[in-house]
Amino acid sequence: MAEGLFKRFYGTRAFVDSCGLRGDPTGEGIDPFVIAVMDELGLDVSDHKPKTFGQLEDDSFDVVVSLTPEAQHRAVELARDRAVEIEYWPTHDPTLVDGSREARLAAYREVRDDLAEAIKRRFGAPSTFGG
Repeated sequence: MAEGLFKRFYGTRAFVDSCGLRGDPTGEGIDPFVIAVMDELGLDVSDHKPKTFGQLEDDSFDVVVSLTPEAQHRAVELARDRAVEIEYWPTHDPTLVDGSREARLAAYREVRDDLAEAIKRRFGAPSTFGG
């Protein structure tokens, strides 16, 4: 979600990539609830392929943002001996929510919206064409 939101806000003005600790363990691609809540914003992330830290194509980042304690530890290891800012944005895991489809979608929306606000706070308000 964070990568898709960042690209929506800032386009190609900065390179962004995302990864997780487990990548795509099931081989099923991106979580369907992520697809649904991003589609609500007009963002098609259905072709996104989840990957691990080891699958990143580039490791020359200026900023690494982690969303879980485990990812934070891995990011620190990745950035060892490099001039990289490491930030931890504690984020609720929406996959842990049980209940109806609507309750689960609400959890994903909350994470999406929290990430959008955190991105804007950290990297500045997105500019619009001519604005």
